Amino acid sequence: MQRFLGAALLVLAGLSAGGAALADARVAICFNYGCLAEAEVVFTEAQLGEVAELLGRADSAVAERALLGQVMGQLYRWAGTQSPISADRPGDFLDDGVYGKMDCIDHAESTTRLLKLLEGRGMLRFHAVEPIRRRTRWVVTQHFSAVVRENVEAPQAGASFVVDTWFGEHGDPAVVLPLEDWLDGEGPNVS
Repeated sequence: MQRFLGAALLVLAGLSAGGAALADARVAICFNYGCLAEAEVVFTEAQLGEVAELLGRADSAVAERALLGQVMGQLYRWAGTQSPISADRPGDFLDDGVYGKMDCIDHAESTTRLLKLLEGRGMLRFHAVEPIRRRTRWVVTQHFSAVVRENVEAPQAGASFVVDTWFGEHGDPAVVLPLEDWLDGEGPNVS
């Protein structure tokens, strides 16, 4: 009984089994194009627990990528309650002049930071976060995205995939597709 009470007190005090204090996670989210402005948002341990549970359902890299799109949407929705990014619209023209708008640079940087948070907490079992990638088309058009790489033994071991939150409405699941397809211009049509 005494052992049970001691364990319960540790949980109530907010301590993990390893003795380290549980802490909310703080992430700087970029907005207003080109990471001109940033807002610090806080994800609670309860929120991160939801994310960990969802990602924990993945039994393969394919499943983890599908869940990762959903997780990114949820993290952006939570971030939008604490920052002006809830005003963001798809692409770069639908939210012109709006405080909190996000271009692909804002999305790529913020999504990479969120992915690194997940990676740092051991929530990504089948992927590793890679540096932001840029695609250039027609000399003047460029687009940036966050990227993850498979880290499991598979026929496509080491394949890279973009995790792109720029295409959809605020809080929609991220578009996750092979890097090579994205570099060739794939992705939803945003006007």
